[in-house]
Amino acid sequence: MKKKKLIVLSGAGISAESGIATFRASNGLWEGHDVNKVATYDGWLKDKELVLNFYNERRKKALEAEPNEGHKILANFQKYFDTTIITQNVDNLHERAGSKNVIHLHGELFKSRSTVDENLVYNIDGWEIKLGDKCEKGSQLRPHIVWFGEMVPMMDLAVQKAIEADIFIVVGTSLLVYPAAGLIDYVHDEVPKYIVDPELPPISRRPNLHLFPDIGSVGLKKVSEEIIQHYA
Repeated sequence: MKKKKLIVLSGAGISAESGIATFRASNGLWEGHDVNKVATYDGWLKDKELVLNFYNERRKKALEAEPNEGHKILANFQKYFDTTIITQNVDNLHERAGSKNVIHLHGELFKSRSTVDENLVYNIDGWEIKLGDKCEKGSQLRPHIVWFGEMVPMMDLAVQKAIEADIFIVVGTSLLVYPAAGLIDYVHDEVPKYIVDPELPPISRRPNLHLFPDIGSVGLKKVSEEIIQHYA
């Protein structure tokens, strides 16, 4: 029997349980830094060393973090469903927990890319990109991160996955950051949708919506028991 397609949209809340600080746009700061200085292309042009050092520190912290129970529950779904995780997170905790099909909407912390050819992407050995590290075409390497104002290249694939979903889970995001937040609009009405986040989004009137105002690992345990029983 063909497995149902389970699509998961994950946000910063699921990694917060592993000790990775969430980004909150309300005060314009991320780990004490002005996002305009470390998460925009203009910021990169003004001070490449600052930006590189900022992401080097994020990488060091991510290496120290471990996948939590929420990450592991999502990886376990692969036994029962054709599972794809669409994540807004740039860490690799989903992969380290065992998830095989992960789409990173906002880029990947442990990769670098060329500043003259966006198709030249490299794995980072360790945690550091240095000023002077160059691609094969001779340009400075930058973090493989989608900064504010940049296109989200994986969005079309994510939309297609949302359209194909038989079950849709949102975890660790209050659906306020676009375009990722708009993915739920592509999920068919008849598809069961599970939202797991302490700050539930204002979408309670949607059909087949199940709300769990919990942190990721707690809510996902409840969701896991329900959907494996009913849909596996």
